[in-house]
Amino acid sequence: MKKISFVIPCYGSEDTINFVVDGIDEVMRDSGWEFEVILVNDCSPDNVWEKIRTLAENSKKIKAVSFSKNFGQHSALMAGYRLVSGDYIVTLDDDGQTPVSEVFKLINKAEEDYDVVYAYYPERKDNLFRKFGTWLNNQMSEKIIGKPKGIHFTSYFVMRRFICDELVRYRNPYPYIWGLVARTTKKIANVEISHQERNSGKSGYTLKKLISLWMNGFTAFSVVPLRIATLLGLGIAFLAFVFIVCIIIGKLLHPDMAAGYASTMSVILFIGGIIMILIGMLGEYIGRIYISINASPQYVIRDGINIESEKN
Repeated sequence: MKKISFVIPCYGSEDTINFVVDGIDEVMRDSGWEFEVILVNDCSPDNVWEKIRTLAENSKKIKAVSFSKNFGQHSALMAGYRLVSGDYIVTLDDDGQTPVSEVFKLINKAEEDYDVVYAYYPERKDNLFRKFGTWLNNQMSEKIIGKPKGIHFTSYFVMRRFICDELVRYRNPYPYIWGLVARTTKKIANVEISHQERNSGKSGYTLKKLISLWMNGFTAFSVVPLRIATLLGLGIAFLAFVFIVCIIIGKLLHPDMAAGYASTMSVILFIGGIIMILIGMLGEYIGRIYISINASPQYVIRDGINIESEKN
């Protein structure tokens, strides 16, 4: 009998996690599939760990993990992936917005010889900030990490076991699931799913966290930003050369022309700003290399229930 592993990172969801787990149980009860649920508490500030603990103590189908500090959603997913035993791994959110009732739409599509299938929401029930963040992330992912054109990456998706096994080989401290998936397979598809209203609370993603997540992906899985920096440098050098030629010609044609202080300072400040941005970008890459060399942990597990050990 085939088995599905549900992996759910949990943060600020003490009011919704029971609803999500109950939904999984209801859908899977008469499906003919075995299942398990892996809940990962990313050091949530609320009492979600107590809710998770109770769920895991009452059912051997539920594995629970709690982090020692907040490592981020993608680190939580990596911890969950190392505990799965299913043929298909389903990732979904803890807020009830990703409808588990439609999970077999994703499974059926995957059985059409796809390795990863993402839910696609024609109409998202998020605020404008989250909608813009999702759109921007998809655009940047397509241009920088090689996401297949026309495919939408979301937090609700299913993947085959061998994809999960490949993902967990990544041990560096800056995991980015979408980047790992994009470099592992191109057999990716979308299925239209109805996005649900949030039952309670609000998204744990702030602008700072979203920027940090994007930086993880673009500095760990692509050198495109560095290539853009090189092209930008060449472009500015060319403009500076043209500017110098214009100044020389102007001086030859009009010897009494006074030097422009404002224009000179503008050029200096512009070029100086670009240089500082490029140095910062290089520093970001070098800093992440330094942290990886020093074996900074991807996450630290403080407590666990119904788990034997992580997969090596």
